[in-house]
Amino acid sequence: MSPSYRPRVLFLDTLEEVWQEMERLGVSKQGLDIMAPKGLFRAVRLSNIPAAQANIIKQGMLSKGGEAAVNWTCYLAEQGSTSDLLLLGTLRHYRRLLANLRAQPPSLGFAPLVQALSDVLLRYEGGSLGNMALAGRRFDWGRRTYIMGILNLTPDSFSGDGLLQGDDLLQAALAQAYRFAEEGADLLDVGGESTRPGAEKVPLEQEMERVLPVLERLRREVDLPLSIDTYKAEVARAALAAGAHLVNDIWGLRQPEGEGWNCELARVVREAGVPLILMHNRRARATVGDLGGHYRQVEYDDLLGDMLADLQQSVDFAVSEGIPWESLILDPGIGFGKTPQQNLVVMRRLRELRSLGRPLLLGTSRKSFIGLTLNLPPAERLEGTLATLALGIAAGVDIVRVHDVQEALRAVRISDAIVRGGRARESE
Repeated sequence: MSPSYRPRVLFLDTLEEVWQEMERLGVSKQGLDIMAPKGLFRAVRLSNIPAAQANIIKQGMLSKGGEAAVNWTCYLAEQGSTSDLLLLGTLRHYRRLLANLRAQPPSLGFAPLVQALSDVLLRYEGGSLGNMALAGRRFDWGRRTYIMGILNLTPDSFSGDGLLQGDDLLQAALAQAYRFAEEGADLLDVGGESTRPGAEKVPLEQEMERVLPVLERLRREVDLPLSIDTYKAEVARAALAAGAHLVNDIWGLRQPEGEGWNCELARVVREAGVPLILMHNRRARATVGDLGGHYRQVEYDDLLGDMLADLQQSVDFAVSEGIPWESLILDPGIGFGKTPQQNLVVMRRLRELRSLGRPLLLGTSRKSFIGLTLNLPPAERLEGTLATLALGIAAGVDIVRVHDVQEALRAVRISDAIVRGGRARESE
């Protein structure tokens, strides 16, 4: 009888997993230290590297056993020319490359690049994002996934759950907030203007009339952190005074119309000393059909690369305006400024956003890319939504924004138990 070799390909995504697999084999401690970093392969892209530096990096990576792809014109090293780089290697290759670059003469200017590359590798590997205090609660990023319940104080929400449809908006909002709290929500997101593709803008005064009375009551009666979903500085200022604890800006501090930054909203957030959610978004012409609004054409040179660059710009602007980096949460903006197919690509490559080093919020609940994929209306998109939540948690998201809190909680708990290694049930 021939031996049973039982060959299998392992899925090892963290150093801890590689380490554990080697320990099972009885590898020595010295061997673990040497070999574990060889067990994780990473593809890292760098942009706008001067040709001379790019050639040094390429040769350095090759000499360590890795690989580096550059634009072929880089070899000409013409004055002022640059190239993007695609580095391919294990963590051990990167560590040896970084050591090599640190040893280069200071005049070559590698120090900022070495720091940036070190930081992005650490962030992607899940370096601690710390914690955030909100309304007396501590959010420990990476410990478990938190649930944000949606309160749409509008008559025209894409999902059909707009609360401004009966005679008493306040009571309807309170009833839903009580239910979300009982079902296990960790925080609530209150919005007074529909942001679905093709929605009409709401006048400032009308938005305030919708959200302020609700926030004032929720602050007194519901023991949960409250987010105000707005890009208008005046609404944010009044909402924070009425009881909101953080601001959720779908435009990532960019002006909704035209170019430039929303300096006034940044000032409001800075002066209030509250956290800020920065979402990725782009202006595009909306298409409204039977299955909801979406975007048929949005141009990107490099979808994920452009998204990360846009979000990094929002982060840099926020920090330049005095908003602490530790107070920022990022949202990839699923359904905003992206076609249905682009949304699917972002979901598939979501873990790349971990490179930015901030907690991630995922808002996929009932969205049109699910409906268009499954040919289902908003009321029948629960299963599709739960699938996206599980995939998002596997990619490392920290908050999920949902319409169906009870069902989402169940999906989140089992996903956390699988992905976060038994740390899902946090004791409050």
